[in-house]
Amino acid sequence: MTTRARRVSVCYSLVAIVAATSCASADAPTTPSSSASSAVRTGVVLVLGDSLAVSPSRSEGFPSQLQKRLDETSRGWTVTNAGVSGDTTSGGLRRFDRALTDDTRVLVLELGANDGLRGVDIATIEKNLSTMIERAEARGIRVLLCGMETPPFNGWNYSIDFHRLFPRLSQKYHTALVPFLLEGVALNPDLNGDDEIHPNAAGAKRIAETVWPYLEPLVSQTITASRF
Repeated sequence: MTTRARRVSVCYSLVAIVAATSCASADAPTTPSSSASSAVRTGVVLVLGDSLAVSPSRSEGFPSQLQKRLDETSRGWTVTNAGVSGDTTSGGLRRFDRALTDDTRVLVLELGANDGLRGVDIATIEKNLSTMIERAEARGIRVLLCGMETPPFNGWNYSIDFHRLFPRLSQKYHTALVPFLLEGVALNPDLNGDDEIHPNAAGAKRIAETVWPYLEPLVSQTITASRF
C-alpha cells in the first residue's frame, strides 16, 4: 500500500469513528420499503458525480451496475452517467442544467468528495448542493443524495462539519440519503484499484449494492405517481 493510500485509509477510519461518536444521536434516514414495479415506463436516472462514478471505467462504474438492476426490475429506465473525474460541487452546478434532460426523473447527486479534499468552505459546498437539489425539485425530479466523508487533512473540525452536511441537507429537503457512498469499499484493498483509493470493478459493484436500496424506492414512487 502506498504512503498516500495508507494515510487516506487510516484517516477515513478515524473520521468514521469520530463522526459516529459525535453524531450518534442523529436519526438515520429511512426510505420506503416498497419494491419497484416491473411496468414499462420511460425515464432517466441521472448520476451527477465525480471520478467515483467513472471508476474503474464508465462501462464498469457503479452507474452501469445500477442499470443492470433496473433492467431486471423496471424496464424502460436508463441510467445516464454524468460523472467527471476531479469534479467538485461548483463544477457540478455549472454543468447542472446541461446534464439534466426533459426525461430525467431521478437525480443521484454524487458530489462533494473533491471539495472535502481541497478544504472548500462548508458553506460553499452546502450552497452548491442546495442549489442543485432545489433546481431538481423545481422540475419534479426526485433526488438521492450520496453522503461522503473526508480525511482530516484540513483539521478534525472540518471533517466533522463535512460529515454533518449531508444528513442536514437530507433533512432540510426531505431527500433520500445514502449515508456513506463508499461503505465497505474505502478501507478494503480488494475493492480498490492500483491507486488504492478509487474502486475497481468489484468495488463499483459494492457501491451499487449500497445505493440500490435507496434508489429502488424512488423509481417505484415515480412509476406510481405517473399513473395518476
